[in-house]
Amino acid sequence: MPVIRSADARRTETPNAVMTTHASPTQGSTALAQWKVEMPADRQGPLHAMDTEQIWTFLTGSAEVDLAGESIAIAAGDTLVLPADAPRRIATAEGFTAVVASPSPSHAYNPDARTPDGACALAPRDAERLLPAWIA
Repeated sequence: MPVIRSADARRTETPNAVMTTHASPTQGSTALAQWKVEMPADRQGPLHAMDTEQIWTFLTGSAEVDLAGESIAIAAGDTLVLPADAPRRIATAEGFTAVVASPSPSHAYNPDARTPDGACALAPRDAERLLPAWIA
């Protein structure tokens, strides 16, 4: 049984959050990934979808989740099950810490192919998709 020591956890920073990978196929697991998300106050992630289900448990803080057009308020202690292929965006006014689990690989894509400003940061649906570093 592999043990991933805290010193070996992989840390990935984006403009919106820090993801710390505790287990993934490149870190001891064969088919699952588990990581911590720390998003500071007044941030939001990009609109995107994942091709697998994810489970988020919020440890601290709160967030507003836009899930397929529905706004959901999440607080510390809540668990959110995000279905595969559902467009989502997570925003927070106060910041939060969450633990997330999903199958790996799990690929991100832009469900609309274009963002409101015309850019396409993620591959469109059915095109080459992005495997986030914290899930690999």
